[in-house]
Amino acid sequence: MFKKCLILTSILFANIAFANSIKEDCNKKGEDFIYVQNECISYKKFDGDGEALNIIIHGTWDEGSDTLARYSPFAEDIAMRSDISTIAVALPGYSKSSSNKLISIGNKRSKNLAATKEYVEFLATLVESFKTKYNPSKITLIGHSAGCMMSATLLGVKPDLVNNLVCVGGVYDIHKKSDDKKLISAVDVVDKISKNSKIVLAYGTLDDISTPQTTIDFYNLAKQKGLDVKLIEVKDGVHIDLDMTTEVKNAIVELVEE
Repeated sequence: MFKKCLILTSILFANIAFANSIKEDCNKKGEDFIYVQNECISYKKFDGDGEALNIIIHGTWDEGSDTLARYSPFAEDIAMRSDISTIAVALPGYSKSSSNKLISIGNKRSKNLAATKEYVEFLATLVESFKTKYNPSKITLIGHSAGCMMSATLLGVKPDLVNNLVCVGGVYDIHKKSDDKKLISAVDVVDKISKNSKIVLAYGTLDDISTPQTTIDFYNLAKQKGLDVKLIEVKDGVHIDLDMTTEVKNAIVELVEE
């Protein structure tokens, strides 16, 4: 018994030392990195006036893709349009973000990672870390595809963490796609979403990955639950870059200026 306890204690101290090492290395990388749950996450922040903060959460790309190269110009555009500081985040395994604990949501060997409690909890901690670092008066999440799915679920898991949500081309009921009962999505926590949260749901009429009805169904459910939700249609919009369309950009600015 003593030997077993000694081994467990040794493992615990080794894990703590490993985490501290990652944190120290991450802090040395500068302002464009933040330490979250044993991951060193790269991001790009574009400053605006005021104390609010927009955070952009990307969707599934091939593992190792440089998502910041794609989303930094989008974040800069939103910051300029809204005059609100805007962050583009690279999730684990993308751009220069680590994948010590979490594999990327684009990993070919795993499915529906964005619908796992582990990833939703990671996103919650990431947002909390930005909240601690920048002390914003208001937080708006802007999520596309898998990023939308995680963000919408987070709204119910942590009702007081986020003020606004712009969700584009997402999945809100993972149970229509998978029989895995361990997965979680927005329909599972919709009753816990704060009535004070402002939500925009956007879909593209030609999106064959997240079909229009997927978003319309959740919009109707959210309205039924008494949530403050708005529906945006992007005519002829397809899945890729749906969050970067004029209709969605206008909806983002309108939401954050309210």
